[in-house]
Amino acid sequence: MSLQSVNAIRFLGVDAINKSNSGHPGIVMGAAPMAYSLFTK
Repeated sequence: MSLQSVNAIRFLGVDAINKSNSGHPGIVMGAAPMAYSLFTK
C-alpha cells in the first residue's frame, strides 16, 4: 500500500508541474517518500 501511495504522490506532483509549465519534477520524485512518511505518522 505505501509504495502505491508514494507513486501516486509522485505522479500527481509531476502532473501538476507539467500542467503549470514550470519547475522540475526531480524534487517531487525525491521528496515523495518523505512527504508520505510525514503525513502518515
